[in-house]
Amino acid sequence: MTIQDQISDMITRIRNSVMVKHEKVSVGKSKLNLSILQLLNNEGFISDFAEEKSEEFSNYSIKLKYFDDGTPAISGLKRVSKPGLKIYVKKDEIPTYFSGMGVAVMSTSKGVMTGLEAKKQSLGGELLFYVW
Repeated sequence: MTIQDQISDMITRIRNSVMVKHEKVSVGKSKLNLSILQLLNNEGFISDFAEEKSEEFSNYSIKLKYFDDGTPAISGLKRVSKPGLKIYVKKDEIPTYFSGMGVAVMSTSKGVMTGLEAKKQSLGGELLFYVW
């Protein structure tokens, strides 16, 4: 089965796994998913991820992050730009989310990065999703 929107699929899998407090979740392997997972790992929203290979498929196994009291590091994820309606922002229009508590994830000409990094580098791009 072909997935039309890999980002939405990954976000939904992570959101659903966090809601039921799973320790791990698998998502499809792609360069875009790898870039997003590296960003989420660097920002501290996930503990770790690794490539899982089987005879048929290659996936990424994501180890979700929970605090000592059991609350997840990811409170929410919201998809912004979708295949049917791409949302692009200029460098001056990059939003902050939850007064800086959340992160805007963007795809720029220099790769996938947070909105804050894009502002520092004076780059605009496609606003993929928010995570908080």
